[in-house]
Order: sequence, then C-alpha cells, then structure tokens
Amino acid sequence: MSNAEDFHIKHIDSSLHNEDLAPLAPEKRKWGWFEIFNVWTNDIQSLFGYTLAATLFISYGLNGWAVLAGIVLSGFIVMGLVQLTGKPSVKYGIPFPVMARSSMGVRGANFPAVVRGIVAIFWYGVQTYFASTAVALLINALAGPGSGEKFLGLTSVDWLSYLIVCVFQIALFIRGIDWVAKFLNFAGPVVYLVMIALMAMIWYKAGPSLLSELGNIFRGTGEYAGGPIAAFAAVVGTMVAYFAAVVINYGDFARFVKSEKHMTAGNFLGLPVSLTFFSIIALVITAGTVVVFGETLTNPTDIVARVDNLTLTIIAALTFFVATVSINLVANFIPPAYDIANLAPKHISARSGGMITAAIAFFIGALWVSFISNMGIAAFVDTLGAVLAPLYGIIVADYYLVRRQQLKLQDLFSAEPGSTYYFNAGWNRKALIAFAIASVFSVASVWTPGLNELSGYGWILGAVLGATLHYVLMRRHCGIVRNAAVIG
Repeated sequence: MSNAEDFHIKHIDSSLHNEDLAPLAPEKRKWGWFEIFNVWTNDIQSLFGYTLAATLFISYGLNGWAVLAGIVLSGFIVMGLVQLTGKPSVKYGIPFPVMARSSMGVRGANFPAVVRGIVAIFWYGVQTYFASTAVALLINALAGPGSGEKFLGLTSVDWLSYLIVCVFQIALFIRGIDWVAKFLNFAGPVVYLVMIALMAMIWYKAGPSLLSELGNIFRGTGEYAGGPIAAFAAVVGTMVAYFAAVVINYGDFARFVKSEKHMTAGNFLGLPVSLTFFSIIALVITAGTVVVFGETLTNPTDIVARVDNLTLTIIAALTFFVATVSINLVANFIPPAYDIANLAPKHISARSGGMITAAIAFFIGALWVSFISNMGIAAFVDTLGAVLAPLYGIIVADYYLVRRQQLKLQDLFSAEPGSTYYFNAGWNRKALIAFAIASVFSVASVWTPGLNELSGYGWILGAVLGATLHYVLMRRHCGIVRNAAVIG
C-alpha cells in the first residue's frame, strides 16, 4: 500500500464508516518521532507517575540499581507491546476500534471499544478533577483563599477551577489532532525543564549530604515478602501496568505517524530513555527531601508546600496543570472519542464522541470528592482494566499469527455476510470464547486474595493467555487464510 487510492474505501457500509474511522492516507500523516516521544513523555510526567517512580526505589528493599534496571526493562517491554499494536495502524492508517474488527468481527469490535471507553471516561473525569486542583492552587496563591463554604465537597474556587479545566480540554480537542500534538510537544519539554529546576533547587538546599542519602537509598533497606526476584518482578510489572491503558489503543496515535521508523524512534526515546531519565530525577528529588525536610516526600505538591515560595507555587501549579491535562488527553480523551464513534459511525463522529465523553466525565469528576471516591469503585475500574488484557492478546495474536500481518482493508468496513470479518452475524465466536476463558484469570487477579501477588503483572499474563487461546481456537482458520493468500 503506497498511494492514496489504496486507502480509499470503495464499498462503504455507513454503519461502520465515517471520516474519523476511515483509513488515513500517507500524505495526511504529519507526526514524526518527536510527537510520539511526547505522547509517552506526557504519560510519564503525571503527578501519579512521579510518585510511583519515587516510591519504587524505597518500597521493595531492593538495591537502587536493581530498581533502575527494572524500570528500564519495563520501558522496553511496553515499547515492545506498543510496537505490536502500533505497526498495523501505521501500515493501514486505522484506529484501534477498526483494527479490533479483524479479530472480534465488524460488530464484535464494539465490545472492546466499549470496555476501553468506559475505563477511559471514568479516569478522564477523575484526572480532570485532579488537574483542577492545580488551577485552584494557582488561584489561591494569587488571590488568597475564598469562601470556605462547600457544595458537593468543593469550594467556589474549586468549582471555578474545575470548569476552567473542562472548557480548556474540550477547546483543545475541538481544534483537532494537530493542536493536541502541538500542546503535547509544548508540555513534554516544559515539564521536564521545571522538574530539572526543582531537582537543582533541592540539590542546592541539600548540599553534599544528598549524595550520602542517595547512597542509602541505593543500598536498599528492608525485605520484600517474596524475596528479591519477586520484588524485581513486582517493580517491572507495576510499571508495565501503569501504561496498560494506552497499550491496547496505541493505534489511535500511531495512525498519524509518517512511518514505522518514526514510530520506533519515538517509542524508544519516549519509553525506556525518557522513563529512566524521569525516574532518576524523581529519585534525586526524593533523596533531597530527606535531607532538607527530614522525611521522605514522594508527592510533588507536598514538596512545593514545604518550600513555601510564591514563585515556585505558581510555576509548579502551571506545571502540574499542563502535565495532568496532557496525560488526560493521551490516555483518557482521544481513545473513548474513537470508541464511541465506532458504536454508530453514521451518527457519531470522533468530535461527537469527545463531547459525549466530556459530558459523562463531567459528572464523574464533579462527584469525585463527595461521592465516587468513597464508593470503593477502584476495584470496578481495575476489573475493566483486567478485561482489556486478554483483548490485547487476542488482537495481537490475530494480526501476527492468524492474518500474518495482512488485512483486507475494504472488508473492515463491510457487514456483508461472507465478507472476511463478518464471521457469525459480525461476531467472532472463537475470539469471544478465548476472551471469556482468559478474562476469568485476569479478573481473578483483581478479586482473589490468593492472586494478589499477581496484581502487578497479571495484565501481561492475561494478555498471553488470551493470545494463546485465540491462536489455538483459530488454527483451522489460520490454514484457510494462508491458502487464500497463496491462491490470491
């Protein structure tokens, strides 16, 4: 496939096609390695990402070099996972919901799209609220705290901040994917500059004692229940699980990349390289807080509060806002926009899907403090995340082992009985069986006490099990596909 005509769908089923889901011709792909690099950089630079990286060095009793090695290894693992999901989208210019049609069926693909969409919408609302706390921090720093009266757990400043973030994110999305890319390209380097400046300030205040504290952290203290090997596996698994939400729908971004070479370079620099660099920054700052403040602080907002400097507070608030909005767009807004559009392409565009996402998520974020955060809903969301693991394995195994990296682009948009991906009334029953069996294990890793130790890397095991079962069940179909290719 090399020219625009190859990406033009000639026989369109309006129930499966619109401009946002259609294959993107090569001349319309404008992203290079830098844009992909910043997709990952912004994903890493969230407040939770910082706390996670810092905590790994002090929670498992491992030598610091072992923790760092685990983080680097996880970066390469995630890179390998997204290379697999990104490659077909680069080749054919299709987003994740369309890619899923080849394995799940043209109608069955709605199932993984809905599950992924629910997870993303929930976290979009939650992250919107957390981004608003940075805006509230900025307003309070400049104008002083307002009235203490609260409605649904939020003050008037909190509500104003929340509305500002909601409108900003929607406005950015409406401007189109090019504007989103520009924002990510701005946010990634700026956040790094601020983090480096914060590291330099903490190091200056800590003086030579910082190196001694770094040595203490790198020696490792305490014991992990399962031993050092289990601790190392937990570090790797936890970091991989952190990126799991983006791994399955990475094609939503990869389709905009000029070439596979650009994608690979961006993945390498944005994952193992950037992840390692960011983790080192988090480690140095964490060690510095022990010296400067007398205790280990792993939350950047706590560090800024202890410094008690207006200029730093303003800069930090803007940085936290930019970082949180960035990851929200990457992981939680663009994916459900495509997923919802895939449910009824004739009536819903990606922009409409984005508006639906924002509308539902508005209430989730608004009710987070007063209601949702107290419901114990995390297990529900973790369960949906576990459901995605076998789906990832099924989609990857189908493309590489069953289809041998060859898709019939026209048939991805065809609901004609007998077409390649029609299966049984649009649903691939074998894929559903593979999913049902594998998901029992992956969901059990969330709910079964005896499997708690697998919670960090249960996602990978669920994906492998889903892939294996799908390939076994589709072996006869594999032969049919290969024979058809030879005849063709």
